[in-house]
Amino acid sequence: KGMITSSVSGSGNVIVDQLATVDPTISGTVTNLSVNVGDQVKEGQHLFSIINDDLEVSVKQAESSLRQARDNVDSKEVARKQAKATYEAGVKKNKTPPKTYTDKQLSVMKDQIDLADNDIELAKQSLEATQADYNNQVTTANKREVTSPIAGTVNEVNIKNGDDLGKNSSSGSTKLSPIIIGDLGTLKAQVSINEVDISKVSIGQKAMLTFDALDSLSVSGKVEKMDSLGTVAQGVVTYNVTISFDTLDSRIKPEMSVSASIITDVKQDAIVVSNSALKTNNGQNYVEILKGDKAERVNVNIGIANNTETEITKGINVGDKVITQTINPSANSNRNTNSSANRNTGGGGAGGLHLPGLGGGGGRD
Repeated sequence: KGMITSSVSGSGNVIVDQLATVDPTISGTVTNLSVNVGDQVKEGQHLFSIINDDLEVSVKQAESSLRQARDNVDSKEVARKQAKATYEAGVKKNKTPPKTYTDKQLSVMKDQIDLADNDIELAKQSLEATQADYNNQVTTANKREVTSPIAGTVNEVNIKNGDDLGKNSSSGSTKLSPIIIGDLGTLKAQVSINEVDISKVSIGQKAMLTFDALDSLSVSGKVEKMDSLGTVAQGVVTYNVTISFDTLDSRIKPEMSVSASIITDVKQDAIVVSNSALKTNNGQNYVEILKGDKAERVNVNIGIANNTETEITKGINVGDKVITQTINPSANSNRNTNSSANRNTGGGGAGGLHLPGLGGGGGRD
């Protein structure tokens, strides 16, 4: 009686969970590159600049359009004030006979106020659109100063001063990211779990991790996330499972090969037997119990299992003598006899014993 654990295994690599690819969406010439591979950077720290004079021109054009739009709103508001003043003056004059304006003329004056209100609304809408365009132009121009989106370590630098960002590639077809930054404090293990086992895995389960490159290192961890979609390779479906480390050893590096044993179930005070004791007949599990000098078959119900032991939930008790292996003494005796016969004869032939009339060299009949 004791504790038994069941687990599923998978293999994969160490990944950097927080990885930032610095790849500006604008083109231009690289200048003022200020970092190298291995440098520690802070969030918002300057990495490099981009020379692109066209962006400055676009900002100035947008700024000019913005001023014109603001002036247009002001002009429309002045026009409304004038229309309102004209209408109010006409109404005032008509209060003293004889009337200066007919009712129709006053109605036209009032309509001018409504038209002015409509012109102001259109001008304000135009101003909003122009303001948005100006903001976009300024935001795009500011991208000429490239900064780090996260705090971490510079993992790759694929540019140098004078490079044209639009032509940065490794083989003429594959575009490289100018800079890649990773937070090495967020190293995690990503392993592939077979579709047969993935249903047993859940968030929060404990895991033990070992590394091909670090024979003496074993690290505990916890399942943090699982892919919802599987990957098919050569007809086999697997799912990526990400495991966080309980403690991060400085010897663990990105891309290292890692093997994980994820503990899917644990039973305390369980009745367990060696897997070699468990047998099956017509779908029924059983073990053999030694009672006196005889073996007695006992049907059992099983629980969780691992590579060496199986939990028995019904059928046997603690202390029962369970047979794990049966040795046939007569088979051993025959082997010993044959071996002895071969040694005692000088015979050639396939075996040490020969029956009359079957030929062969100097063995005994």
